[in-house]
Order: sequence, then C-alpha cells, then structure tokens
Amino acid sequence: MHRHEAWRGVTETSRQPSRWLDISSPVKFKTAATAIAILAVILAFYAPLRTAMNRQITRSSSHLAATTPLKRTMTTSTSNGTTSPLKITKRPWNARGHADHGWLYTFHTFSFASYYDPQYEDFGPLRVINEDRVERGTGFGTHAHAEFLIWSYIVQGELEHKDSMGNLEKLRRGEVQFTSAGTGIRHSEYCRNREEDVHFLQIWAKPSVRGLKPSYKTRKYTDEMKQDRLLRVVESVERHSGKDEATEPIPMHADLSMSASILSPGKKVEHELVAEGKRNVYLHVVMSERTQPKTGGARIKIGQEELGEGDGAFVRGAVGPGKIEVESVGDKPAEFLLFDMGH
Repeated sequence: MHRHEAWRGVTETSRQPSRWLDISSPVKFKTAATAIAILAVILAFYAPLRTAMNRQITRSSSHLAATTPLKRTMTTSTSNGTTSPLKITKRPWNARGHADHGWLYTFHTFSFASYYDPQYEDFGPLRVINEDRVERGTGFGTHAHAEFLIWSYIVQGELEHKDSMGNLEKLRRGEVQFTSAGTGIRHSEYCRNREEDVHFLQIWAKPSVRGLKPSYKTRKYTDEMKQDRLLRVVESVERHSGKDEATEPIPMHADLSMSASILSPGKKVEHELVAEGKRNVYLHVVMSERTQPKTGGARIKIGQEELGEGDGAFVRGAVGPGKIEVESVGDKPAEFLLFDMGH
C-alpha cells in the first residue's frame, strides 16, 4: 500500500459514524450512560491519586539524597578577608585496611602490606598512617628501610626501638621517635613489656631530597603541652627554627608539618596553614579502643563533617595563608593529629 493510500483509508474510516455513540435504542443508551458514569468516577479520583503519587516520589527522592554519601564543602578564611572553598572527604575508621595477626592488630589509612586500594596510595608526601597495637612480648623483627621518613607516635604502652645506627631506647606515651632512613637503615621494634600491649601510630612520608645520610631523633611532647591547643610535632626543615631544643618540632626534609592536640569537649582550635598557595590537609582521630565506640567517645568537627575515633578526613582546596577550625564535639577529650602538606 502506498503512503497516500494508507492516509486515504484512515480518512475514510474516520468519516464513518462511531458505533458506540449511537444511542438510538434504550439498551445502547443505558450502555453509554454506564460508560459515562465510570469515566466520571475515574476523573474524580485521578487528581487526588496523582497528588499522592507526587508526594511519594518526593519523599523517595529525599530519602535517596539523604542516604547517598556526600563530599562536604566548607570555606577557610584567608588573611585578606576572602574565603576559599574546601572539600572534605571522610575516611571512616572501619573503611581502612585492617589485619589481625594475633600479635599485631592494625589499621592502614593508605595501601600497605596485603591491603591495596588505588584510591588510597598517598596524599601529597604522606604515604603511611598505620594505627598499630602490638601484643606484649612480641614485635617487628629487624628489617630494612631506605628513602623514607618514618616516625612513631606513642599512644599507650612501651615500644623498644633498636637500629643499625646504634640507637636503643624504650619509648612511652607522648614520645615521638623519628628516623630519616635516607640511603638505608635496619631497625626492630618490640613491645618488651610483659604487662601491657603498646598502641602507637607509625607514619611514613616521602622525602623531598634523596640520598640523605640516615639520622635519628626522639622528642617527648606531654599531654599538658597538647592540651586544648595544636602543638607542632614535626616540621619541614625549610620552616624550622633551627633550634635543637626539647620543645621544638622535629625537622625533616619534606613539605609536611604534623601537629597534635588533646581537645576538651566544647573547645576549639585554629590551624594556620603553614605556607602560601594550595595545601593538602589530613586529620586523624586517635582511637581509645580497638573499635570505635557505638555511642559517645571522642569526636571532632571540621566544617559540617564529624569524625569519631579512628576516622580521618582529607581536606582539599585549602589555600594559604588561611585558617582551619577544629571543634571537639564528643563527650571525652579528642586526641588527634593534623597534617599540613604540599601537593
């Protein structure tokens, strides 16, 4: 059939009278009346039904938006009064890499050992944040390192450090032991204490200069020094005062600073970005137990994001000079570390 013939057929058919509208007989009249009544009922219920369906769709959309993970944004104030947007991405405590070897109970913020995630290989020069618990009487046997900056932040218990440079000491809460592995060192770390396990964070960073001579330094930063303030613990040699004093931060060859704080509930601290231009910031809340408390515990807030024990946060978009505010919003003091780094 040609296209014009098909059109003609439709036209001719449309001219024929509609049979169901023929009401010349009583039976046909009753049928038509019934159909009209049914149509009226449908129309009467259509508008309320459509309204209810729209409300349900709106509620479903709102629920979906509430349950979809979001990267929160905030602003940081700069010295000239302007603001720059920050993107804050939470790293939940139980989303980290985890291993329980019996003698070692550990969490990995970044890819490490058997844990690998291409999204979490490093952040600026920061390469490792391991939150370790080593069982009493056990530890890491002698092993080698090269071209890494490595430091241990002791939370609880006692850690023995012994290395190929001739250093041997026992580290306790508040102490930070720093090694610049440089061209290569060998060391061991043990919990020699027979009564208490050791809990510490071991942190690695990539140096800005390769081929350095290995070096070692230990500092003690008491709880009082960190109480309700941010205390600089390690600092880039380029920003360091050069003073070799007990209260000074440990200098290292990387564009990275680390500060520590024990922040009381309801208290706030401000971190001033350590350099001009774009900066990466990372926060980590120290755990008090092996798992995060289901209720209560230490909590901090940065922007609109709350972090509990073991949680971390990547902060991108910071531009120095500027400030970032951290508030303690839990029911116990929050011990946390803040890293300020170049890209």
